[in-house]
Amino acid sequence: MKSAVETLNPTRVRLTVEVPFEELKPSLDAAYKKINQQVTVKGFRQGKIPARVIDQRFGRGAVLEEAVNDALPKFYTEAVNEGELNVLGQPEVDITELKDGELLAFTAEVDIRPALEIPDYSGIEVEVDAVEVSDEDIDKSVEQLRERFATTSPVERGAQDGDVLTLNLEAKVDGEVLEDGVAQGVTYTVGSGELLDGIDEAVTGVEAGGSATFTSELKGGSAEGKESEVTVEVTEVKSRELPALDDDFAQLASEFDTLEELRADSRKRLEQMKKYDQATQAQEKVLDELLKLVEVPMPEKLLEDEIQTRKHNLVNHQLGQMGLDLAKYLEIQGKSEEEFDAETKEQAEKGIKTQFILDELVNKEKLNVSQEELTEHLMRRAQSSGMSPDQFAQAVVEGGQVPMLVGEVARGKALAVVVEAATVKDSNGEVIDLDDEDETAETVEAADADAAAETEGSDEKPEA
Repeated sequence: MKSAVETLNPTRVRLTVEVPFEELKPSLDAAYKKINQQVTVKGFRQGKIPARVIDQRFGRGAVLEEAVNDALPKFYTEAVNEGELNVLGQPEVDITELKDGELLAFTAEVDIRPALEIPDYSGIEVEVDAVEVSDEDIDKSVEQLRERFATTSPVERGAQDGDVLTLNLEAKVDGEVLEDGVAQGVTYTVGSGELLDGIDEAVTGVEAGGSATFTSELKGGSAEGKESEVTVEVTEVKSRELPALDDDFAQLASEFDTLEELRADSRKRLEQMKKYDQATQAQEKVLDELLKLVEVPMPEKLLEDEIQTRKHNLVNHQLGQMGLDLAKYLEIQGKSEEEFDAETKEQAEKGIKTQFILDELVNKEKLNVSQEELTEHLMRRAQSSGMSPDQFAQAVVEGGQVPMLVGEVARGKALAVVVEAATVKDSNGEVIDLDDEDETAETVEAADADAAAETEGSDEKPEA
């Protein structure tokens, strides 16, 4: 077999391959055997039909087509390996010559990973938010905990802000009660703003057994967006009582004996959360600066596929689960379709660039992934997916996604190398040491996980 590589642009090549006919013999034999098992010819047992009879009855062309389709993946792979190409996705194959008994020639155009030059990144400098926990932050945290331990009790008075009500609702449009406009026994906290605009004003002052009518734009259902006359009946009014902020509350809501100890623990947890946010912010900003340093040619076919994948996942999975279509989603977001397309393209480009650059760094820095690191990463991904580790691991293995997970971990390590080399300062001008941060891979996953499957290449076989 002879092969040659023609560079069409920095991200695409054309392979020209010539195969002597004798190298097709194994595939020809396999084609005759396959056809033998699929057809019957009077006078011959199935599987024992001579090749010349198959040629006469079904045509030599059918045999050649079967043999070529069987052989193409092997010869294409040999040509890729011979050219030392790092291909992306599926090739576009064109058979240019097929002479029975003499020669098979074909071309294959395919995207390749562009060659990248990673410059010195040690000069990257970014600023992140300082870790500052105020007394107000602690007060808010303790108050949220206090809200969880609130109790309610029925009262014989008009509803007030913060009360918990039980309501019956009926919505009319143009004087007609909507089929889906009736609800019974709805629990609602006055002032939460969780139901309909105008409901808080309507129920304030109404006692159990009373009712009120107000006009509001419906937020969902068959008459979504229409003005409706809503009648609300209050069947029960309960006041919410918060526990006193004292040592007894600390013992009730935590493992601590005093309120002072509870507040100290709240400060510690808030500091840890802000340090984690700070580390994530540093990783994102360092990654953005790294992307600016490296010129990355973009494979157009890969970009098109990635954009379509992102759109498909949004429309058919995320929006589908929420009962929305793309038009309604864009209306809610206040975006035009052109703006949405531009944002999707920008995100897709960033994801692909991120993967290319970090993969190049993995090779440059000779980074390896240990079994322990892969297991830890798998556990995190399982947790975020809502599956058990065993279920997630089985799905990964069955789906052939282990290399993808290894790549995610390796890219996380590559980003960690860059972050460690960069200068990270907080908004107070203090240099931040991020050596203790373990979750470096998560930022990379957010940026490039969607692009990973596209850029890993495909196992499908090229056909004529």
